[in-house]
Amino acid sequence: MTLASSTKKKKTPRFIALSSFVYQIKLPLFILPVPKHLPIHLPSFSLSLAILCRRDSAYSLIMVLSETAKETDASLHSTFASRYVRASLPRFVMPEDSIPKEAAYQIINDELMLDGNPRLNLASFVTTWMEPECNKLIMDSVNKNYVDMDEYPVTTELQNRCVNMIARLFNAPLGDSEAAVGVGTVGSSEAIMLAGLAFKRKWQNRRKAEGKPIDKPNIVTGANVQVCWEKFARYFEVELKEVKLRDGYYVMDPEKAAEMVDENTICVAAILGSTLNGEFEDVKKLNNLLTEKNKETGWDTPIHVDAASGGFIAPFIYPDLVWDFRLPLVKSINVSGHKYGLVYAGIGWVIWRSKEDLPEELVFHINYLGADQPTFTLNFSKGSSQIIAQYYQLIRLGFEGYKCIMENCRDNAMILKDGLEKTGRFNIVSKDNGVPLVAFSLKDNSCHNEFEISDMLRRFGWIVPAYTMPPDAQHVTVLRVVIREDFSRTLAERLVQDITKILHELDTLPAKVNAKLAAIEGKAADEHILASCKKSALDLQREVTAHWKKFVMDRKKTNGVC
Repeated sequence: MTLASSTKKKKTPRFIALSSFVYQIKLPLFILPVPKHLPIHLPSFSLSLAILCRRDSAYSLIMVLSETAKETDASLHSTFASRYVRASLPRFVMPEDSIPKEAAYQIINDELMLDGNPRLNLASFVTTWMEPECNKLIMDSVNKNYVDMDEYPVTTELQNRCVNMIARLFNAPLGDSEAAVGVGTVGSSEAIMLAGLAFKRKWQNRRKAEGKPIDKPNIVTGANVQVCWEKFARYFEVELKEVKLRDGYYVMDPEKAAEMVDENTICVAAILGSTLNGEFEDVKKLNNLLTEKNKETGWDTPIHVDAASGGFIAPFIYPDLVWDFRLPLVKSINVSGHKYGLVYAGIGWVIWRSKEDLPEELVFHINYLGADQPTFTLNFSKGSSQIIAQYYQLIRLGFEGYKCIMENCRDNAMILKDGLEKTGRFNIVSKDNGVPLVAFSLKDNSCHNEFEISDMLRRFGWIVPAYTMPPDAQHVTVLRVVIREDFSRTLAERLVQDITKILHELDTLPAKVNAKLAAIEGKAADEHILASCKKSALDLQREVTAHWKKFVMDRKKTNGVC
């Protein structure tokens, strides 16, 4: 850039101003005479020397320089020509030197490209899309620590509003101006831990008052519970008593659950929306059975409802289903805001029926953040953005909006279900009333199995899990597609088309019968074969699947399939 002054003598102060500029940036100053007819051209230099060129009486500030840049500035190169991208970075040790922010971004972004597409991840119940306005709110509040309640009182107020809205959605027995009892968590796992601790402490207090031992608490659940219940039992030393499943009945049987209850049972956990097939357990029947048993024994066994998936579904599309605080033995309910609460991962809620159901000794009070603050969480610091996002969804959508979205999810689930049934190849394991998902299994998996279909769907970008049921239905293998808000009818129809293509392709491949299976069917006497037959059905199925995957991958290398 050239800043030329006029040739008039009265413009001489211009040189003084330029000299002043150079002085202010504390650089050495040189004045070079340049013939008027020659163009001024200087190579690139680093910033440590100021040069003024003089043509007659005109002065021009040409540039600031000191020495020729022998080492090229990396920022002038293409990102992928930079040495930071061309050289490998240490993976398990912090690098010694810093790198430019652009290079750091590109390196990380390149690796993240290998992740699956979240919206095509049909294994997950967790929200993968929100409106741009809510995304902006999330980014604007991402630097707020929720635990600083005195510093962020409005955020605390928004959480309290969410708790009260959800409690009333679950029919908590509250007066018009009565505050609900509950707390936001990082998900349903933490919510279940807190609810379980409250049940255990209440049971311990009651047993101590009666002069009875408190060393053998237990909790009754179905074998279909999410792993967080097993974590609670192991971490907090509570025996987990599971009601086994059976073929065709993949949720907890209320009658068997009531039979397993004893004086050491701190609660019975019912699932509103099984992870395996989306089915709602019969909480009302369980409540009636436990009410009778409590009368007969003098016990006071309560119910916790794990509504992680179904808590934001049942109130909107199954309003007549009685599962919540309308049942007197239901003392607490958890729900995942990041599932059908329609918020990104990182928010859950636990609501108690009343203050009496949350022992006061579990609530801590702190004042070192500026004011007295009650806290009942397993962690301390956490972000505020998900709480704000939940409040946005509750007031943005309202009852009408949530109802419309849940009805749309249910309708798309029916579209997918009908499409799969028309193939004539699948049994539908999920129920029409429940979480909007479709769980299905092959009618005939003697030649090909569900794991192969799951693996081959990834070629089309779909992530669809295949898994075996828990005991005593582990011989059943299913595929499961979770229908979320952003899964449209078009995608449902496309998924059916891709599954149909895979079925046709599998039909052209040889059956996966190997020596072991043939030996089992033929009852061969060979010792090696007999030893293999002793393997469990699951082990055998996994081994067959591994061999079949290898065959498919070898075939890909020769037939040009991408």
